[in-house]
Amino acid sequence: MSSSLRDQLMGLGFKPPAPVAKPSAPPKPAVAGKGPAQTGKHGKPSGSKSASRKDDRPRVHTSEELDLARAYALRQQQEKADAQRAERERQAEAQRRKEARQKLHTLLQTNTLNVPSAELPRHFECGGKIRRVYVTEEQFRAVNAGELAVVQAGGRYCLVTPAIADQAEALMPGSRVLHVDPNAQDGSDDYADPRYQVPDDLVW
Repeated sequence: MSSSLRDQLMGLGFKPPAPVAKPSAPPKPAVAGKGPAQTGKHGKPSGSKSASRKDDRPRVHTSEELDLARAYALRQQQEKADAQRAERERQAEAQRRKEARQKLHTLLQTNTLNVPSAELPRHFECGGKIRRVYVTEEQFRAVNAGELAVVQAGGRYCLVTPAIADQAEALMPGSRVLHVDPNAQDGSDDYADPRYQVPDDLVW
């Protein structure tokens, strides 16, 4: 036979076996100090101990920075204390005025001399405006003589004696709005004379 056994087998449909791949040799471990060092973005060693030690080291503040921080903290504490003190004073003043108004209201409940049927207006100046309180003819003369005074409380004008007006002024400074001094009359109070009374229908 001229053909070899291999050719005859292939002619019958047999295929040659696939070649077996030889196992590749395992990579050699890198020897410390001899292999190429890993470099970062700029060609410097990315994992160097010196860079890590530099980043982890805490920043040392200068004495000037510490003094500024201490001064800022002290100023904040002082501002907070001032604000708290101002708020306490405001609340105390509000409470004092509330108690004074209550005492003034109690004082005037039994000492007001206003007559509901009085029709004679006694005008006077208060807060830069012309005000009036209705009195009788006898009360009109008493007001002009300084025997009666006018106290403002709760939007009302109350006729009282000078002694009650003094107590009201002590409770609420500024509450006494009219008290003629009989020893200092010089004719400057035109509202004391009925001839110069302001008409009720006059708009101010």
